[in-house]
Parts: sequence; C-alpha cells; structure tokens
Amino acid sequence: MIDGSNGAEHFLDLIRRSRRGKFKIYIGMMAGVGKTYRMLQEAHELLNNGIDVRIGYVETHGRPGTEAMLRGVPVIPRKVVFYKGREIEEMDLDAILQARPELVIVDELAHTNVEGSRHRKRWEDVMELLDANINVISAINIQHIESLSGEVKEITGIEMKERVPDRILQEADEVVNIDLTSEELIGRLKAGKIYRPEKIQIALDNFFRTENILQLRELALKEVAFRVEKKVETEVFPAVSSARREKILACISSNEQTPRRIIRKAYRISSRYSTSFIALYVQTPRESPDRINLASQRHLLNHFKLVAELGGTVKQVSAEDIPQAIIATCREYHITAICMGHPAFKMPGAMFKILGYKQFLRVLSEMKIDLIIIA
Repeated sequence: MIDGSNGAEHFLDLIRRSRRGKFKIYIGMMAGVGKTYRMLQEAHELLNNGIDVRIGYVETHGRPGTEAMLRGVPVIPRKVVFYKGREIEEMDLDAILQARPELVIVDELAHTNVEGSRHRKRWEDVMELLDANINVISAINIQHIESLSGEVKEITGIEMKERVPDRILQEADEVVNIDLTSEELIGRLKAGKIYRPEKIQIALDNFFRTENILQLRELALKEVAFRVEKKVETEVFPAVSSARREKILACISSNEQTPRRIIRKAYRISSRYSTSFIALYVQTPRESPDRINLASQRHLLNHFKLVAELGGTVKQVSAEDIPQAIIATCREYHITAICMGHPAFKMPGAMFKILGYKQFLRVLSEMKIDLIIIA
C-alpha cells in the first residue's frame, strides 16, 4: 500500500480539524485488490476511536471476507428505485444527509446513478456530502480515471464508459493505492476470492492477463505517486509550485479519436506544472458552420466537454492557415508547450505543406516552445 499518510490515525486527525468534509480515496489497479475490504477495515478502526461511521454504499460482490467485514458497522439502508419495470437499489443521499454521520463509506465512485436521481454520478453525490461537512472514504479503479482512460484502452482493448474527472482526485485529502503483485492477484482470482467459479477462467483469459495487470499496476503506482507529489508541492512548498509559469496548448480538430488523446496528454502535463491548459480548435472554411457535417459537430462538442471536465479552456478561432493561427494563440497566451497530432501530408500540395510545417517548427523554436506530437 502506498500513500502519503499514517493510515486511520492521520485521517482521524484530519477529521477533527476540518470544517468541510475530508475526502479519502482508495485506488486499485483493478477489481479484487481489496479496496472495499480496506475501507471497511478502516471503518472499524475509526469506530473504535469514537467516530460515528456509517455505510452509505458498499458492494461486496459476494466475497465472504468483505461481507464479514461489514458486521459491526452501521448501514444506512439503500433506497429502492423502480426503473423500466425493475427494482434498483441506489445509495440514499438524502438519508445520509439527514443522519449526518461524521464519516460515511461510499464504494464505487465512478458509478452512474439511475435516471431521475438528483445527480447523474455518484462522485457528484460525494461532493454534496463533503459540502455538508460529512467526511467520506471512497474507492475507484485506475481505469475509471478520465485522463488515463486512453492508456487503459490501449492496454486492455476495453473503453471504460464510467469515468471520474481528475479534478475529483484533486479534491481528495488523501489518495491511497491498494497494491498487489500480479501473482497475488491471480492467486486470489483462482482461489475464488474475486469472482464465482464459472467466471474465473473467462477473467484469466481476458482482463486478468499478467501483462494487463503489470501495466495497470504501473499506472496506479504512478498516479498515486503523482498525487502525493502534487500535495507536497501545494502544501509543503507552495512558493516553489506557484513560481512555475508553464502554459500548455492542446491543438484539436473534429477528428473522432486523436483529439481526446491530445487533451488528456495536455491535462497530464499541465497538472505536473500546477497550471491549466488551453484547447485550440481552428475552424477552417471547409468546417464553417454552414459546411461542417453533423458527425464532426458531435465529435467537437464531445472534445469541448472533455476539456471542460479536465479543467481546461476552449479557444475557437476561424482561419484558413492553421499553423499561423496556432502561432498567434501561442503569442497571445505565452504558451510554453504544444500538444498536437501528427501532421497529414496528402497529395496534391504535399511539398508546400511540408515547407510550411518546417517554417512552423522554426518559429516555435525561436519562441522556445516545446512541441509534443501525439502518435
């Protein structure tokens, strides 16, 4: 386990000194590493220290060890919602707010609430609890973090539909990694501690392949180390952090996939330097409002939404010369690094485009702007 704290005792001290609710997140590389078990273990420790702890929502997935840890921790009953002819159990946000426990355990942070709920996502429920001065311990798998979803898809071949904006991790007072080796995790899976017997071989053949586990484990370790580093910069050495003046520009288009990778990369870089980023879309005459097709419009709107979710700013300009528009934006905002996709040189006119690209690189060099090409 990697974290920046001393476990339950440190979080207990945070609770006692807080006005707004304190927020702790357990991160795991994938299902079965023991996030829920560890949350419940901490709940028992806090109960023993006289803290009023309740279960807001915990999903045991039928795992005997996790179910055993539920005993002795008060549970706020879930509410039953009827949706499309079915009964669905959801966390009862209003019941938690009314009970006002000192601390509530809320599992599966990336969960999408049933249609008609006050908030669309469970992380939004958690934000309301924190604003009500209720402390929260929650959990999430690394593949559900927005800025990492592209890397996770490349590793696993699976795109996660339920994602949490990175700013929610920034809200956390503590981020803790629950770490297991690939051998330990596969051993737990084969022993029936994660899934029922009929699902074990399917899991081993797909998501729980050793190469997947190793790469996801590396992502989780890096993410928590990154969060701890940012916490040190902002709380221990704030003057050093604020002295940096890096400014990142993400150059996006109406393409469906590449801009999302560019946006996520720009976010990660800007986070490293404790700054925000700008996403630039240059609208050329062929994508003017009266000519752009519906699919391209939809892709652009999705890109703009992702920029907003990651805390960036969208800048849209109309121009025929894209490199010149980028350079003008760099001058306006004093950009220090650009993230963009590979330029496409198609015949006819490829030679002129290449010469223009070389000129573009020369100007960036003179302006001392780094260029990051996203494959």
